[in-house]
Amino acid sequence: MSNLEIQNYETLVNDIKGIIHKKQYDVIKKINSETITLYWEIGKEIHDKQKEQGWGKAVVQMLSKELQKEFPGAKGYSTGNLWRMRNFYLNYCDSEKLAPLVREISWSNNIVIMEKCKDNLEREFYIQMTKRYGWTKRILTNFIEAKTYEKYLLNQNNFDLTLPQERRNQAKLAIKDEYTFDFAELSPEYTEHELEVQLVNNVRAFLIEMGGDFTFVGNQYHIKAGSKDLYIDLLLFHRRLRSLVAIELKIGEFEAEYAGKMQLYLEVLDEKVKLPEENSSIGIIICKSKDKTFVEYALRRTNAPIGVATYQLRSTLPEDMKNMLPEPSEIIEKLKIFEEK
Repeated sequence: MSNLEIQNYETLVNDIKGIIHKKQYDVIKKINSETITLYWEIGKEIHDKQKEQGWGKAVVQMLSKELQKEFPGAKGYSTGNLWRMRNFYLNYCDSEKLAPLVREISWSNNIVIMEKCKDNLEREFYIQMTKRYGWTKRILTNFIEAKTYEKYLLNQNNFDLTLPQERRNQAKLAIKDEYTFDFAELSPEYTEHELEVQLVNNVRAFLIEMGGDFTFVGNQYHIKAGSKDLYIDLLLFHRRLRSLVAIELKIGEFEAEYAGKMQLYLEVLDEKVKLPEENSSIGIIICKSKDKTFVEYALRRTNAPIGVATYQLRSTLPEDMKNMLPEPSEIIEKLKIFEEK
């Protein structure tokens, strides 16, 4: 074979491999959808018959034994799972929006979302995120326990003013309102440098907490503005956004001058570090605390895309944050991000 023939053959092999992988994925998706539909119909049947006949809990246990006897190799017909099917149907049967969506993620992920989330708006968020990012059950559980939904609803940034529409929504998903660094081992009177060192030493846990699409570029990243040396605390790269992400760490409350300093970092990054095929850089200022109204004023006239977040060293959601969550109508608007193609 000539070199050209070898190249053409390799192209053929790669094309066929791609076709096979896609078809395998399509088959898996179809099987999953059919499984969810089956469980939905079983749950509906159990609910309807209990309602019609006035049957109690015992009938589900009897049904489980009969099904396992009839289908000895099949999984999923335990008493507990049959009850989950019934609850699954009841939770979503009146939701025109979620009923079709639940068929696009696995049964195990559906169970986690159904049992750990308190309302359909929260469930929609995690269903859409699981569908979009392919979260496993373990990763999904971690995000729910870390209150990712609440943190997403509360995040503060100026992306509506500084980013084009096609990048805006993805950027909003990339930044939380609050991060949990419970893996950091810090002294009671820790410094910003100690916090930075802990994040770097636990970089895998740090990147998972940031959201999964980030890769680590460096810490105390050196850039020059004229004759001035500047050092960015942490520099990451977001694969979906195709953007450098500069992170500034502050162990105190947010101050307006932090936004000005971040804007300078981003301008230098875009001019001297960003590659031609990459998008403009984004900044995240992570502070110990912030006044949300003050942050809004500070970001309003800033031309660079910047988000301001806080961090905590424990994994619980403070009561005052729960009280700050938007009204349901506002949440619905925020979740429309997922409907855009």
